[in-house]
Amino acid sequence: MKTKIFDAIETFDTIIIHRHVRPDPDAYGSQGGLAEILKESYPNKSIYLAGKGERTLSFLFEPDQIPDEMYKGALVIVCDTANTERICDERYRNGEMLIKIDHHPNEDKYGDIMWVDTGASSTSEMIYELYLEGKDRGLKMNDEAARRLYAGIVGDTGRFLYPSTTNKTFAYAGELIRYSFSRNELYDKMYELSPTIIKLNGYILQHFQMHEHGVASVDLTKELLAEFNAVASEASLLVSTLGNVEGVKAWVFFIEEEDQIRVRLRSRGPVINGVARKFNGGGHPLAAGASIYSWNEKDSVLHELKEVCKEN
Repeated sequence: MKTKIFDAIETFDTIIIHRHVRPDPDAYGSQGGLAEILKESYPNKSIYLAGKGERTLSFLFEPDQIPDEMYKGALVIVCDTANTERICDERYRNGEMLIKIDHHPNEDKYGDIMWVDTGASSTSEMIYELYLEGKDRGLKMNDEAARRLYAGIVGDTGRFLYPSTTNKTFAYAGELIRYSFSRNELYDKMYELSPTIIKLNGYILQHFQMHEHGVASVDLTKELLAEFNAVASEASLLVSTLGNVEGVKAWVFFIEEEDQIRVRLRSRGPVINGVARKFNGGGHPLAAGASIYSWNEKDSVLHELKEVCKEN
C-alpha cells in the first residue's frame, strides 16, 4: 500500500492534504508533517493544506486558502479521518485521486488508495513510518516536519500514557526529537490553558456525576460554556480530566454546541467505540466521539455506557 502511495505522490504535481473537522494535534500533526516532508522532498510540486483553521493549534501552522481550480487534476490525501462525513472541506471530492491515511477502524472504506493501521498510536506515527520507508525514493525530513509529527504523537498518546503507545511509538519519538525544535516550547503551547479554562476544569471536578458500574459523566451546556467564556473545542481539551478518578471505568463529556451535543467518550478498559457508533459516531476502542441532538438522548448514551462497563 505504501508503494502505491509513493507512486501516486511522484505522479501528481499538485497535492492537497485534508484532515477532519474539529481537529486535534494528531490531525494537524499528520497533515502538516506530511506537507512539510513533501515540500522538502519535491520542491517543484505544489503542496497545500486544506481545512478550517483551529485557533488552539495555530502554533503548528495555518491552513492555506485554496482556489477551487487547484483541485483539478490534483492528488488529495486525507489524514486521520475515519469517515467522509468528518472530512474538513468537501472539495476533497474534486481531485483526480483520493488517498486515505488513518489509524481508526476502517468502517468507511473511502479513497482510491487506503492505508489504515489500527495498531498505530496515531496517524502522525504512520506518516513518520511512511517517511522511513520512502527515504530510498527521495523522501526527506526537516525540523518543522519533525516538530509537527512529534506534536501529533504526543497528543494522541496522552503524552505517552495511553495504551496505544507501543515500543515503536517510543522509538519513532526518540528519532524525531533529534531534530532541531524546542520540546519545552511545544509542550507549553499544547497544554497551556487560560485562567478561564482552568476554572472550567475546576467546575468539572466539582460537578461530575458518578453512576453505577464505574461510569462518570459531566454536562457542559452552552450557557455554562458562555459563563466561563469558553468554546466547545476548548472544553474538549479537558476530556481526560476524569481519567484519574478512583473507581471510574469509563466517562463521558456532553458538550453542547449550537446545532448538537458532542459526546466525548473515554475508557480505562471497556471498549466504548461501539457505544459511539450507536449515536452517529465512532473512534478508537478507548477513545471515541459521537453526537446527539437533544438532552433527552443523554440517558440513552449513559445506559449503553453502563451496559458496557457492567460486563467488564
